Order: sequence, then C-alpha cells, then structure tokens
Amino acid sequence: MTVQDPQCMRLKSTIVDHANIGLFAINRDLEVVLWNQFMEINSRRHAKDILGRNLFECFPELPEKWLSRKINNVFLLGNSSFTSWEQRPYLFKFPHNRTLQTTVDHMFQDSYFYPVKDDRGEVEYIYISLLDVTDVGIYQGLLKTTIDKQKGLITQLKDAQHQLQQSEKMAAVGQLAAGVAHEINNPVAFVASNLRTLNSYTSGLVSIIEAYQAAESRLDPAGAEMTKISSVKKQVDYEFLVEDLEQLLKESDEGLGRVRRIVQDLKDFSRPDTGDWGWADLHEGIDSTLNVVNNEIKYKANVIKDYGEIPNIKCIIAQLNQVFMNLIVNAAHAIEDHGTITIRSGMKNDHILVEVSDSGRGIRPEHIKQVFNPFFTTKPVGKGTGLGLSVSYGIIEKHNGRMEVESEIGTGTTFRVWLPIEPEEQQEVSTESSPTL
Repeated sequence: MTVQDPQCMRLKSTIVDHANIGLFAINRDLEVVLWNQFMEINSRRHAKDILGRNLFECFPELPEKWLSRKINNVFLLGNSSFTSWEQRPYLFKFPHNRTLQTTVDHMFQDSYFYPVKDDRGEVEYIYISLLDVTDVGIYQGLLKTTIDKQKGLITQLKDAQHQLQQSEKMAAVGQLAAGVAHEINNPVAFVASNLRTLNSYTSGLVSIIEAYQAAESRLDPAGAEMTKISSVKKQVDYEFLVEDLEQLLKESDEGLGRVRRIVQDLKDFSRPDTGDWGWADLHEGIDSTLNVVNNEIKYKANVIKDYGEIPNIKCIIAQLNQVFMNLIVNAAHAIEDHGTITIRSGMKNDHILVEVSDSGRGIRPEHIKQVFNPFFTTKPVGKGTGLGLSVSYGIIEKHNGRMEVESEIGTGTTFRVWLPIEPEEQQEVSTESSPTL
C-alpha cells in the first residue's frame, strides 16, 4: 500500500475524521477546507455547512484579532505554533461533558497550528488541532486550591506557633513577676512591722520630752540649763521636728501600704492561669491592672474612670485582666504627648460593656479591619509583636463575648468589650486564638 493508494487515502481520512481531537484546516483566504467529526459534534455545525466558508463568518465569537495574527505568522514563517490552555483557555467555546462538580464552564484546549506546504515549499494550508485538556485543567485547579489551602494552614500553624511562644514568654514573665512579688513581700512585712514599732517608740519619746518640757517652768529662765535647752531646741528646730516626725511616719506607712497593694495586684495579675472559671468583679480587675501598668501610662495620660453599676460575672479574670492591660497600654502608646484615657463600664440586657477610649492619633480606616489580625502592628519594628489585640480577641470570643473598635484620625480610638454575665458554654480559654475582624 503506497501513500497515494486510494485505500491508504481512505484510511487517513477515516483516522482524521474519527480522531478524538479537533481537526480542521484553512487556506490563505481563511476558508475552511477540513472539519472532522470532533469539530462537528462539539460545535454542533455539520461539515457541509462549514466547508468553503470563511472561518470568522461561521464563528464570529472567535478571538479574530489574536487568531488572525497567529495564522498569518504561520503562513509567513512556515513554522508550526502552539498555544497552551494556560495561556488561552480555549479557542472554540465548546462545552465539556465532565461530571465533576467544578466551576469550569467550557472545554480547555491546547491549540496546535501546522503549516501544509505545496511542492514549491509555500504554505498552502494550515491545519489546526484542538486537544481537549479539560481534565488537566480541572485537576490542576483542584490541586492549586488544595495547595493554597495547605499554604493557609501552614501560615495559621506558624501564627499559632508564634502565639504559643509569646504565650509561653508571658507565662514565664508572669511566674517571674509572681516570684518577685513574693520575695518583695518579706522585706515589706518586716519594714512595716518595724515602722509600727518605731511609731510606738516615737510616741513614747515625745511623751517623755513633753514631760520634761512641763518641768522647764521650774528652771531659772536665765540659768545655764535653760539657756542650753533653748539652744538645742533652736538648733534642731524642735517645734517643726515634733510636727514633721508624725507626718513622716504617717506618709511612710501610707507608702508601705501602696507597696503592699502593688505587690498584691502584681500577684493577682500574674498568678498562674489554671483555666478555672469563677465569679469576679471587673472593676477590681481593671483597678488591679491599672496599678500594674501605672508606669506605662502615668507620664502619657490622665485616667478617667466612669464606672457604672455592674454585677460580678463568671469568667477567667486573669485572662480578662490581660485583655484590659493590652487595651490600656495600647491606648497609652497611641497618645503622642499627653492625653486622656477613659474607662467606662455599664450593662445592657444580660451583657456587661467595658470601653477603653483614648485621645490619641487614631487608626487609619484601611487598618481598622486588620487590628485583630495576628502580627499586624503600626508600631515601628521592634516596638510591638502585633499579638496583643489578636490574643485579646480570642480571649473575649472564648468568653462568648465580642470586641468592637471605632476610631477617628486625630481624635482617638474606642475599643468596646461585650461580655455575658454567665457564658452559655464555658470553654477552656486559650490565648492562641487568631481571629480576624
């Protein structure tokens, strides 16, 4: 059987016509000279209606500008050309017959352009083959979706790992602070005890001096003894000394009392978090937190407390104290020179509201939706981890509460914390949550 044998020609024609790929050919006038069964079935256009007619007249929906340039280059250069479905998903908008649940509406096609030359080597025809690669496209899309999800999970895992590390650091700092507070308590206790004893001794000495002073009237005012006593009194400023000594002892006792309160607040704030739920007074928690972070805010802002009447709530107070600390410290950092931090509380229905407002620079509108994202911060590098608000959001969410934020550039920011009096479902609260607003 030779190439020109009629039987061979029929075989070629049969193979071309029944091949499971799209095959058609055009001449230099862009007239269709070949149209196989694949093209008939998928275009729903019979060959007799297509052959001899201009390709773009038959299919005006084709990308004429791009396809004409592609065809002209093959005629001009005499070289084959290829276009992947990833560059152009399809040439003909054929439907696909896949049963997979997918968003793909049309058949993905790889397009091949081959020159057919005459005896002189001139390109006489171009035949174009369309390979159906819809399965490849669908599965590649599914694979990309899976990879993207895995990347997202890896990112979340890294975020959780960073937050866990941060939580461990905070726990270590808390334990250290609790240890320091315990150590401070010992010297504070004996100083306080000694101060009480000193106060008692001083009262006794003053009583003795007053008794001696009552006996001065029996001495000769011009005598040597009285002259010496008057000289010593004048030298030590006796009247002021007696008056100031009492005041000094009183102020020292008040100072020790403040130290005791700070130490107790530090112990309460940093006590190991057992995850136990209990009834707590939020006002006491806020006051305790203010004492702990006083050094962060005393030079930046005046704190105004506008407390309403609220009941105790069931919560893990140590973690809520962490939320209050984050909000108060952030408020202080938002104030550039000196301003005001206002803490309000109230009740609506069965929820407690705590607001922390500052008169700082405010948050840009484009940043509002990101403030609760892990590691998002507008502070300079090294000045913040970007975890404080994210962790706070997670704590409030696990308390079945919610956090809101309002801000205006140049005016300030208000964070609102809503908490139920008694959560419907008490969960183990973790500081590893990574919510988004």
